[in-house]
Amino acid sequence: MDAWVRFSAQSQARERLCRRLAVGFPPLCVECARRADALAGTLLLRRLRAVRARDPTLQITLPNPCPLSVPPLPGETRAAQYACALLGHALQRHGASPELQKQIRQLEGHLSLGRKLLRLGNSADALESAKRAVHLSDVVLRFCITVSHLNRALYFACDNVLWAGKSGLAPHVDQEKWAQRSFRYYLFSLIMNLSRDAYEIRLLMEQESSAGSRRMKGSGGGGVPGGIEPGGPGGPGTPGGGLPQLALKLRLRVLLLARVLRGHPPLLLDVVRNACDLFIPLDKLGLWRCGPGVVGLCGLVSSILSILTLICPWLRLKP
Repeated sequence: MDAWVRFSAQSQARERLCRRLAVGFPPLCVECARRADALAGTLLLRRLRAVRARDPTLQITLPNPCPLSVPPLPGETRAAQYACALLGHALQRHGASPELQKQIRQLEGHLSLGRKLLRLGNSADALESAKRAVHLSDVVLRFCITVSHLNRALYFACDNVLWAGKSGLAPHVDQEKWAQRSFRYYLFSLIMNLSRDAYEIRLLMEQESSAGSRRMKGSGGGGVPGGIEPGGPGGPGTPGGGLPQLALKLRLRVLLLARVLRGHPPLLLDVVRNACDLFIPLDKLGLWRCGPGVVGLCGLVSSILSILTLICPWLRLKP
């Protein structure tokens, strides 16, 4: 028992140390605290197994609810919902039993309703994020991020009304109308996010091109970036050289874009995630019918990327 008391004190000391280390990173304090709790819980469970292995007769009881249980990540329920949508589409194509398809659809509906319940306070969070974005120094970023958060706040508000209608609290709500409104605001938010991504890509490509020009001048090269000479073969003065020059410029721009995205993983993940999410409101609003399979796949990929940014906070695009 003395060993158990000593081990318990060590575990509590580890947890306090992890929490103190988490305080040192203000932008990630919530995430670091969650990860610190998970680390402390893992260490405690390992020690518990070692103690039980030495003394199988020792009775160890943990309080209920167990403090070692780590809450699920916000994207896990969304990933499960879209995985069910993709699975339901696959079962329908392969001729599965109607009963199994019905169960999958019911599970997807329950997950969707649970997500709406968990998002009841997200409108206030989106408004707070919009208030913080107003103080950004860059005008384009300030406009795109603020408008995106405002549209997300309206989207969550419509989603809350839709949840009240589906749960029976407001049975007279026109669910179809409110669903169309919520997806419309969701689409506007994604368009602003992609506009912000395009603006940041443009800035980074200009910086990379300027850096390449300086490197070429420093090394004694006299050509323009990309190695295209204005008066050389294939230049504007050469007959029939306009199309090859245009193709070469396009290839250089694509290579520059690939180099920029490869050097900035948070921006790449944000572009892919927003592009995948874009198919969902386009299909729901009837602007571009993609089918439930494409919607489920895109939603699943986007959810996995969201979980990845929560596990690795450095992959989240800032601001």
